[in-house]
Amino acid sequence: TPRIDSATWSLRIEGSGVDSPTTFTLEDLFQLPAVTLTRAIECAGNGRSFFTTQQGQTVTGTAWRFGAIGVGEWTGVRLADLLDIAGVRGTAVDVLPEGLDDPVGTNGRVRRPIPISRALEDDVLVVYGLNGELLPQDHGFPARLLVPGWIGIANIKWLGRIEVTEAPVFTQWNTGQYRYFGNPIDYPGEPILTTQTIKSAFELPFPATIPRGVNLITGRSWSAAGTIQRVEVSFDGGTTYRRAVLKQGGNGYQAWAEWQIPWVPRPGSYTLKARAFDNLGNSQPLTVPFNSQGYLFSAIAGHPVTVS
Repeated sequence: TPRIDSATWSLRIEGSGVDSPTTFTLEDLFQLPAVTLTRAIECAGNGRSFFTTQQGQTVTGTAWRFGAIGVGEWTGVRLADLLDIAGVRGTAVDVLPEGLDDPVGTNGRVRRPIPISRALEDDVLVVYGLNGELLPQDHGFPARLLVPGWIGIANIKWLGRIEVTEAPVFTQWNTGQYRYFGNPIDYPGEPILTTQTIKSAFELPFPATIPRGVNLITGRSWSAAGTIQRVEVSFDGGTTYRRAVLKQGGNGYQAWAEWQIPWVPRPGSYTLKARAFDNLGNSQPLTVPFNSQGYLFSAIAGHPVTVS
């Protein structure tokens, strides 16, 4: 985590795709129209471990279960407004945000392009606030990018520079990583990852031990495409499902829905499962196609529970 002095920090927008390269200070951002959105940021590898434990497939990368996600109330300015001030050209193709953290080996600082069409959408922000306060240092202080619904790496932290180009841009983070490798049948051409998926997680240790009697089982479900509409829970490994109750006011667009369901189990070992459905008709599958880096696991995941 770099320690950056906000008094001397600046964000430079430049490149062949703008007419007027411009430098913004943090105070400049404060003077522009502010936007606040509640959205999730989720690692592309969230749920990766289930490729191995549930589908029997070997993948590389950090063996996440479902802890690589957070939802926050983000405040900042529209990237489109900054690009407009810099005179973005109609010939612009890619926008390349770059962080101020230490270079990663020979690959330089973390940077991953997004197409100009996405960069100009109203929900893409350069954010300086989280949950009503300035960004914490670990979250990218003084400013980071927010690209709702896209994989975590697109949300570059500790922004210092944004290059706008008139030709496609390639970096380690959209060539050697964050592509679908190892499965030419389901992913011909090794496409680049962009949007996240739909998932569910129990608010329980993994594995969990709970007492017999009445238990109120809680969890969260989220969709990168929309709003969770329904969640169903199975206490018998997926043979039967019951509908959970969504928490009122806790169901956010591209955020998550909190839910609960009562359960009165007898002593024994169980596999709990939860599956979600969003307002666009997306739902969790039984399995997902393999990719060697274990990205975008969205299948219904088993959660082991012992009742004592």
